[in-house]
Amino acid sequence: MRLSLSGVSVQLGATPVVSDCDLAVGDGERVGLVGPNGSGKTSLLRTIHRAIDPVAGSVALDGDDVRGLGQRQISRRAALVAQDSAPDFDFTVEEVVAMGRGPWLGPFDRTSARDKATIVGALERVELANHRTRRLSTLSGGERQRALVARALAQESPLLLLDEPTNHLDVYAALELLELVRDLGRATLCVLHDLNLAATYCDRIYVLHRGRLVAHGPPVEVLSPDLVQEVFGVTCTHVTHPVTGGLLLAFSPRKVADL
Repeated sequence: MRLSLSGVSVQLGATPVVSDCDLAVGDGERVGLVGPNGSGKTSLLRTIHRAIDPVAGSVALDGDDVRGLGQRQISRRAALVAQDSAPDFDFTVEEVVAMGRGPWLGPFDRTSARDKATIVGALERVELANHRTRRLSTLSGGERQRALVARALAQESPLLLLDEPTNHLDVYAALELLELVRDLGRATLCVLHDLNLAATYCDRIYVLHRGRLVAHGPPVEVLSPDLVQEVFGVTCTHVTHPVTGGLLLAFSPRKVADL
């Protein structure tokens, strides 16, 4: 599965929020989308799933413009885990995960043996099989997020779209979730606030600032001290992680760095 955005511009009402964005995710690639609050990250992600239509440009899934696809066809290709995307009603974990089969079922279809096996497999993959009868509201934040990822897995879409999946999670739960996503091996576009998580778990990063993509490439090249200071307003130093040997960003407020 390949995702391609070309010249995409988005407006909310009369307000421009994203301008002339080009972005690509290759098969099996993990791509991060980072930027300050209000830079347009969520709006761009929702455009891919046609929750918002762009005012200019195009979004393609495996070469097919999403404007020519029905919502069911899009959902078979891309699974969106949005912020606060839990159902309004307090379903069990298994019922929530079963919702992922929706794009593959007609209005009068019954859940088949294959559907049930897919649901069980998704629960096992996120290690929630033993919690399948629990209500979603009784889960911890990390377990809740894993249930929503399991719903996306049950959807069997080759592309995952994740909007702040680590939001409100403690450090352990955040790392556990991103380890899970990495092990899935699916093409993934993930909106993240934490630059160190993005540097650790993403093959490439796009930086969105004031509605425009200002940089993209491998984390060690993109998240330069100059760019981080310009876009995020903080001073950072590149250091080597003592365990993984990967990139680690050490941050300090500008006023401290100037002392």
